Amino acid sequence: MTTATTRHSDRRISPVFIGIVAVMAVTGWATWTGFAEQPGVAVFLFVTAAWIVSLCLHEYAHARTALHSGDISIGAKGYLTLNPLKYTHALLSIVLPVIFVIMGGIGLPGGAVFIERNRIRGRWRHSLISAAGPLTNVLFAVVCTAPFWLDALDGVPAEFQFALAFLALLQVTAALLNFLPVPGLDGYGVIEPWLSYQVRRQVEPLAPFGLLLVFAVLWIPAVNGVFFDAVDALLRGLGIDELRTYCGQNLYRFWTQTDQFCMVGR
Repeated sequence: MTTATTRHSDRRISPVFIGIVAVMAVTGWATWTGFAEQPGVAVFLFVTAAWIVSLCLHEYAHARTALHSGDISIGAKGYLTLNPLKYTHALLSIVLPVIFVIMGGIGLPGGAVFIERNRIRGRWRHSLISAAGPLTNVLFAVVCTAPFWLDALDGVPAEFQFALAFLALLQVTAALLNFLPVPGLDGYGVIEPWLSYQVRRQVEPLAPFGLLLVFAVLWIPAVNGVFFDAVDALLRGLGIDELRTYCGQNLYRFWTQTDQFCMVGR
């Protein structure tokens, strides 16, 4: 791979990202210890901050892989600082995914780092750049679910378990949606370098509408059921049952009527 050089300031972690991590840490501690008077508020802030952190890491993975694949312009664009405000479309990468989590509890794939693909040689490198983002979501899901499949939950407060379960749900849905071979999503970016020029030209006009198409299809009850059945099956395989994800989402949406069953730790 190409050895890329960037200025030290281009790699310095942004104070914005550090602040988000600090919110995640403090509210995670508040959820664990029961310090928060309103556990739902602590869960909401913890999961939201952790979700934004994962979105930043998703974009960073794209950028870092592109840097070492030949696009040395990445550093100057601020993508290596983990600052979400540096993304080409912060609305698509941060704001909309957070809104979708608040509204429906689904991990909306973002994506807004501009990569100069003409600088990169080799189909494998192009595919790896596209795959790097959703693979970060997969890694995040593994970390969130590790206490469950390692059977290491002794002493872990119920609310924190629920928060981790819901966060894992978001990561799994984001990874699955991102890996769909639909124009505009990372899954299509993985296979695009291997398609013929004619196919790529025919598909290219659909890219701006790919995500909208996916969510339109997910509105179909039968498709929605199959998708979430697959998500639940993956989570069960990782040791998380539907009750935990339900309670995690229930606590997260603290402004609604909270199910008292999910307050067992209080």
